[in-house]
Amino acid sequence: MTDIAARDADLSAGRLAYPVVVRITHWSTALAVVLLIGSGWRIYDQEMAGWFAYFIPLWATLGGEPSRSEAINGETGFANALMWHFAAACLLIASFLAYLLYGLASRRFQRHWLPITPKAVVRDAIAAVAYRLQHRVGYYNAVQRFAYVLVAFGILFMLASGLAIWKPVQLWWLTMAFGGFHDAMLAHFLGMSGIVLFLAIHVLMALTVPRSIQAMITGHVSPASEGFMR
Repeated sequence: MTDIAARDADLSAGRLAYPVVVRITHWSTALAVVLLIGSGWRIYDQEMAGWFAYFIPLWATLGGEPSRSEAINGETGFANALMWHFAAACLLIASFLAYLLYGLASRRFQRHWLPITPKAVVRDAIAAVAYRLQHRVGYYNAVQRFAYVLVAFGILFMLASGLAIWKPVQLWWLTMAFGGFHDAMLAHFLGMSGIVLFLAIHVLMALTVPRSIQAMITGHVSPASEGFMR
């Protein structure tokens, strides 16, 4: 029996859909990304809001109460936001490496993410828009495969641009690869915007298929839960 056939047999029997490593790294990555976005938005308000003439509302940022931070640190939460950002980045790196090593060792990437062809992506995208795309928990259609591969490279891009901003002197070659310090900041912000867009779509799609959320928590899915995405 092939790996794919064995996986489908497990799903149809109501067995494991998401291994424990996948579930742990999924939720730890989700936590890290939320913390990075919140703290990143506070940093944006301090450093980049003037570039776009738009400020992120304070309630959506992470960095503490500005008045209290100013009384203690003499600034409005920028230092707190940086500490949250670095801590969340460490969590993201640990989660990403754990998932990467597990995916390679278990051949999960080969079984679940490949192959990806433009024809299949277009086909499944059209089917999804027409509400004709069958959704099987634990199985990724071509659009999902393509999106997850982009996100994986997006995380690497964000880590690289973040390092270029953090250590522009020591890692001058990396900073210059982005065109300089300010261009690296802009690339980091635009990359974050793309991840926010993906996260919004990902959460929306998960809410339309609640059984996928349950499966990502418990790891299991019942045969009765298979069907079309509505």
